[in-house]
Amino acid sequence: MAIQDRRITFVIERRPTSCDLNESMQWFGKSLGLFGNRDRDKSCYRIFVELLKATKRDDPLSSDAIGFRLSLSRGTVMHHINVLMDRGLVITRRNAYLLRTDTLDALLSEVERDFQAHMTKMREAAREMDKKLEGADS
Repeated sequence: MAIQDRRITFVIERRPTSCDLNESMQWFGKSLGLFGNRDRDKSCYRIFVELLKATKRDDPLSSDAIGFRLSLSRGTVMHHINVLMDRGLVITRRNAYLLRTDTLDALLSEVERDFQAHMTKMREAAREMDKKLEGADS
């Protein structure tokens, strides 16, 4: 997948000590900057989980289907879908939505690959700027 403009935020937070899947999934999403304190009804989290289940079944979901399943307005669903797409986690297929991959581990690998590619470009730009700055001192 080609890298587009994306906003990925990493939040370093202590991992829960319990083995509760729900708590671990929320920690996972918070660590990727997906679920913030403003999302009081956890709608983004619920949409993320619904998309993960749909992706595992290879069954893309429309925004209307997500809204119906989770009792959320289409506007709320689209807001969070756009956030997840902005993070590079969600793709569209046949006017419906899926996560990029069907496992969380593979999803992290995709994010890591995108991050490394971007860091390589930033490092190249930094070297170019450093050379120009060295020449400017003369």
